[in-house]
Amino acid sequence: MGIRVLYISEVVGKAGIWCIKQALPALKKAEQPDCVIVNADGTTGGAGIGKQHAGYLRKLGADLLIGSDYAFFRKDLVENIASVPWFIRPANYPPESPGFGWRYVKAGKARLAVISLLGRVGFGRVHGENPFLAVTALSERLRAETPFILVDFHSGATAEKQAFFFHSDGKVSAVIGSHSRVRTADPGILPGGTAVITDAGRTGSQDSVGGAEPNLKIREYRTGIPDWSRDAWGKPCLQGLIIEMNDDGKATAIRPVSVSCTVPEEEGTDKNHD
Repeated sequence: MGIRVLYISEVVGKAGIWCIKQALPALKKAEQPDCVIVNADGTTGGAGIGKQHAGYLRKLGADLLIGSDYAFFRKDLVENIASVPWFIRPANYPPESPGFGWRYVKAGKARLAVISLLGRVGFGRVHGENPFLAVTALSERLRAETPFILVDFHSGATAEKQAFFFHSDGKVSAVIGSHSRVRTADPGILPGGTAVITDAGRTGSQDSVGGAEPNLKIREYRTGIPDWSRDAWGKPCLQGLIIEMNDDGKATAIRPVSVSCTVPEEEGTDKNHD
């Protein structure tokens, strides 16, 4: 028997957390996934995830949280990463980096291996080892234990993602692109049985700039001064993917899911455009 995975696109800010709380229970009931994997790289203030939020998302139903270029952005998580085994950072970070770059997750009666990998394009602050070499080595190692392998590939370049997809075809069950926080309309399955999408999008405000309040981002681009002092709440939505895999670990389906959410009364409905 194969497995069904619910992948939740990058959670961004308070609106993203709210969407998980409001929409995930019904989505799990409707889709009946064997496990829930959450990209949590923008959960706390749009950059990284703090220890408290990591625990809260776990409580809300996440089986595993994925960190990417912001994995070590929150000091409280880094200092306590051993106590948060359901969080992974990029597997191609330096060997002395704390935490783990992959984990097994229970998926029904099977195990799903989940890997986080960082691309080499678009990141001036952090740099990983070659992800093409890393996925080859890791997939060979993990396939000895399970045929089900999902990779979150975080890259700033579409070309790098697509090259990585073809390189990974047949080695893993799925490669989910992340980083741009804008869902692309190209989910598909490659000839070797690997499900792919260039970017899974984001969970949080859709009437925003990557989950950030628009006016603040406009000012950042005009002045060079970053500002995440206000959360974006326009059109909150949980975005994600359902990925189905057969007994051999080959993908048989990948389809987007979206659940529109209401805005909490205390947040109002027009804060994005104050």
